Amino acid sequence: MKRTLLVLLVLVAGGGWLIAGAGHDLRREHVTSAGVPLDVVHPATTGRHPGVVVAHGFSGSAKLMAPFGDTLAASGYVVVLLDFTGHGANTTPLPDQAAGTDASTEALQDDLGVALAHLRSLPDVDPSAVALVGHSMGAGAVTRYAAAHPDVTATVAISLPDDAVASPERPARLLTMAGALEFSGFRWVATTVAAQRGDRAARIVPGVEHISILYAPEAHRATVTWLDSSFDRHRDTASIPFPGRRLAGTVLLVLAFLIGFHPLAALLAGPAGDPRPRMGNPAAEPRQLTERIAATARITAVAAVAAIAGAVIARFLPTTRLPLAIAGYIVGYAAVTGALLYAYARTRPASPKHTISRPRLLLAVPYAAVAISVPVHVGMTHAWPVGNRWWLLLILWVAFALLAYGAERVAGGDALSLLAIAAVFVIVLAAAAVTGLTHGFVILALFPLIGLMLWQALWSAILNRFAVSAWAIALTGAIVVTWPLAVALPLI
Repeated sequence: MKRTLLVLLVLVAGGGWLIAGAGHDLRREHVTSAGVPLDVVHPATTGRHPGVVVAHGFSGSAKLMAPFGDTLAASGYVVVLLDFTGHGANTTPLPDQAAGTDASTEALQDDLGVALAHLRSLPDVDPSAVALVGHSMGAGAVTRYAAAHPDVTATVAISLPDDAVASPERPARLLTMAGALEFSGFRWVATTVAAQRGDRAARIVPGVEHISILYAPEAHRATVTWLDSSFDRHRDTASIPFPGRRLAGTVLLVLAFLIGFHPLAALLAGPAGDPRPRMGNPAAEPRQLTERIAATARITAVAAVAAIAGAVIARFLPTTRLPLAIAGYIVGYAAVTGALLYAYARTRPASPKHTISRPRLLLAVPYAAVAISVPVHVGMTHAWPVGNRWWLLLILWVAFALLAYGAERVAGGDALSLLAIAAVFVIVLAAAAVTGLTHGFVILALFPLIGLMLWQALWSAILNRFAVSAWAIALTGAIVVTWPLAVALPLI
């Protein structure tokens, strides 16, 4: 136990040091202007500086782009990072599900106008020397804004999703970037847009995809180099703050919570916990393995049928009208799939199994909520619910708890079968996005979703090790998946 506490202390201290030390010598302030939350980062040097507005992508936030704030401010720029309409701490609803309508386009352009106006009003900013940096949805927004406002000196568009926002006439001095591991369409857009004018350039960043490009040192160096050349600043850009510092700190804090969950589960389960035998019969292991594989195959087939039915039915449920982009479909999909799995489990003979069911097991739920929200909020992106997100979080939690409960009942706590059900759920969701049952943005969110469901499966394995009842496992694991969805997807 002492060794575990020491490891936890080291991880928490290391994670806190990494996050707190990111750009520690820079001056920061948070303001709200015309309803738009803004994070302002000032360089350590005095005098007037060029200014940059940094815009996040769909389901992002100002906090997600904070590494660019660190890099640019350390390079002598005053930086304003904004929460777009419906994102982060901005409670104004986005007009549509995926920021694709004229109304949403206008809302994003207005937000950028507010951010630029505030940037130009700062006493340490040269109002005639401003630039824009954006990622994904934000890349499209800043490119469109720069095309309509020639007074923007330079623009950097990272993972630009559409070439329609640029033309051979405007904007000038545009750098486009894409990750080598992104979908080929992003690379095509980057190179095609850059080829339209001689004062543009394209950069394909090796070894990164749509999210990890935000933490790639090459992407940060290219951004600073491009802006410096646009403002005719001649400096050494080889040394920049490590962009992954906050992310590394987040990982350490998450790992600390994960390690701490095992002793917490043992404490909550009490003396009656961990009743399962540790040693099996070696002679029976080959037969048991064969039976386990056969059972997992059967459960996978059942999960596939339930998930496909859930994916189709969810398209027509009233949950699609929930004021959280895309989440309405996912709520219906998870709930229907979970209900079908539970219904199937009810038709099967129950195997005798000792489980622990006591009220104090509910303490695992707030622990899980803190474990997912605190590290992510302090080190990665905005993860604290605001406005309608609180009751939307509850709805998401109930839907995914039903999915988790149905999976636990069908799998009987078997880790391999639970992983198979999670894999089927993700694969069918991806297929739903490809076939048009839900929005295609789901494809870009699959990697984070896979990570969250693996985390849920690991916590399920720990609780099953202590023979915790299925309902407690479901409530605890579901919050790990649903909290990020509730705080990241845009309000609409």
